[in-house]
Amino acid sequence: MPTPAISDPVVAKMFSKLPEQYQNCLMKLRELIFETADATEGVLKVTECLKWGQPSYVAEPNGIGSTIRLGQEGDKAAIYFICSTNLVETFKAWYPERFHYAGNRAILIGLNEPLPENELSHCIAMALTYHKRKSTP
Repeated sequence: MPTPAISDPVVAKMFSKLPEQYQNCLMKLRELIFETADATEGVLKVTECLKWGQPSYVAEPNGIGSTIRLGQEGDKAAIYFICSTNLVETFKAWYPERFHYAGNRAILIGLNEPLPENELSHCIAMALTYHKRKSTP
């Protein structure tokens, strides 16, 4: 399924304000979030909105996953996760050398680096289903 256009004008405005190199990288990450959601069992759709001043992605049905946000961290693009989860610690265990991390809150991607799509998709899927997996015995 093709990546949906940005329907929220506030989110569209936020993307348009970013420098072009960040826009390009973050739009690729946005596309990967929607592609991953389509391929992830239990995720019916992803809602795009603005949270904490950043484009944010929430899986539905409500409560299945943890919010993913996109932004900038220095000279890198960032995929932010809620720091009170164990998501980034889990990503570090799976991919200790593959990504740059910002504490327990983000995966950082160099603007000119090729996206490691398989690994990122795995991390995104874990976030989109975080609460579902956490509650499964």
